[in-house]
Amino acid sequence: MTTRRRFVHAGAQTRRADLIAATLDLIAEGGPQAATVRAIATRAGVTPGLIRHYFATKEDLIAAAHQHLMSGLTEASAGQLEDLPDDPLARLSVFLANAVSPPVTDPRAVSLWAASMQLVPRDAKMREVHRETYLEFRDLLQRMITEALAHSGQPVDQAQDLAIAGNALLDGLWIEAGALPDAFTPDQLKSIAINAFSRLLKLELPEV
Repeated sequence: MTTRRRFVHAGAQTRRADLIAATLDLIAEGGPQAATVRAIATRAGVTPGLIRHYFATKEDLIAAAHQHLMSGLTEASAGQLEDLPDDPLARLSVFLANAVSPPVTDPRAVSLWAASMQLVPRDAKMREVHRETYLEFRDLLQRMITEALAHSGQPVDQAQDLAIAGNALLDGLWIEAGALPDAFTPDQLKSIAINAFSRLLKLELPEV
């Protein structure tokens, strides 16, 4: 790719990111109904026509914003794993701790998720994005559970069921932490998550 093409590509990526950021800000402030094309364009400092250059419909933009939000939370949960020793139990514990700690439990993120989820039952694009991002997190959790079980000599045939149950447990803690940020301490939520998974998996996961 030439220097000019790299510059154009980077500029396009920046404008797309600005549109997504503007959409998330508006949804956070007033729900999905506040994210009109005109409002998004004004917030991002572009013309409404430019939005259609990057996204065919407003619904496509809102779906892209939801995907950006949820994939970012999965990446934050997986943060620092590459810096850990190759110990599946420790890696799982850190992943669980991250999943119930800031920035993942940011109240704004939970509010955005709740606002976007009202669109899932009636919007096919949003359902597909929800499915993709749900599986992105669950499959990562399943791989880590499988590695932890195998490392401990436990059978792994129920790893997917355990990941589904574990994901629901983390979702519940995440929602409560975001909705009531002053009701729990970070260490309390980490301990709850790790101890609950220890019982669920019948393993001794280390505290972090």
